[in-house]
Amino acid sequence: MAQHAAPRKIDLGPGFWPVTIGLTILNAIVSYLIVIFPIEAFVAEMGQPAGDIDLLFKFMSIVGNAIFFYVVGYLVYFSIVWRRRATDAPDAIGIQIHDAPQLELWWTIVPAVLVILLAVFSVRIWMNLQNTLGDVLTMEAVGHQFKYEFRYPRLKASVYDEMHLPVDTPVTLHVTAADVIHSFWVPEMRIKADMVPGLVQTLRFTPEHTGKYRIICTEFCGTNHGNMLATVYVDTQQQFGRWLADQGKQQGQASGTISLASGQVAAGQQLFGQKCSSCHSVGPFTQKIVGPGLGALASDPDHPKLVTGQAVNAADIAYILVNGYQGPDNSQGKAGPSLGVMPNRQANALNNRDIANLTAYVLSLNAKK
Repeated sequence: MAQHAAPRKIDLGPGFWPVTIGLTILNAIVSYLIVIFPIEAFVAEMGQPAGDIDLLFKFMSIVGNAIFFYVVGYLVYFSIVWRRRATDAPDAIGIQIHDAPQLELWWTIVPAVLVILLAVFSVRIWMNLQNTLGDVLTMEAVGHQFKYEFRYPRLKASVYDEMHLPVDTPVTLHVTAADVIHSFWVPEMRIKADMVPGLVQTLRFTPEHTGKYRIICTEFCGTNHGNMLATVYVDTQQQFGRWLADQGKQQGQASGTISLASGQVAAGQQLFGQKCSSCHSVGPFTQKIVGPGLGALASDPDHPKLVTGQAVNAADIAYILVNGYQGPDNSQGKAGPSLGVMPNRQANALNNRDIANLTAYVLSLNAKK
């Protein structure tokens, strides 16, 4: 008659269950602290979906906390209990756990359940973020080196580095980039998306608290990446209406004729330091930062024309300041190396007087040689 071997008893060590109870208590305490931790006290919530994302973050922290405590706790416990002792034989091996269906079942089921819960939680929040109904304001955000451009449906021209939103108004924001990969991140809203050339991503949110908040680029996008910051203002409905009307008036006034003869060199020099020096030096053409040096603009034999191929005169310099520039150095009638992107007047917030003053200063650099 065949004999059946008794089930092998797995010895997990003398203190396995007390250690397990201790880890469970410690995990419960830390998990409770995570639940009650006031994230909004350190990074304010601007509106929805910030609250949902904070809940997701806490859930992920609780799951990660449990994995950390049990994995590290058991690692330390088994390292102590089953350490090699001086009395052990040279060929001694530690405990061997094989063919333990109960253990294998649990270490498969528990992680699977956690991953499924995390997936359901994440997808639910993402669906709410992408499918919010009742959008009132639809606008666009475009990343440039090194500015944010915002396009509003009621404005003919864009607004740069300053985003205004009405409170308690659902917003649909389409984000993309004009040159390299940038990022749109509002910490107080808990939303972030890469701004990729040729790809439009959609964010939906509702600002619920008026105030001034940050927009940060978190993708390294060039030499001045650290300066690529903008501000989002959440206004009351009345304040937003007034701001929108003021922008319309200013854009209408900016389209008038520019009197270049009235440009002042001193004012242009001060403005150059504020608006232009991060991309241009006052050295020779080859002394590039992002764009070429402008110190010998009218006397460089290797570059007798502007990068647009136009003549070096006040009117054509002003044309670049007004319209910006993007493309290779084709001033000699052939393709050349990229010189970066020259923002237009809206991007640099230049009025007609600023353009006249900058034109006068740039031309005066050559006269000083």
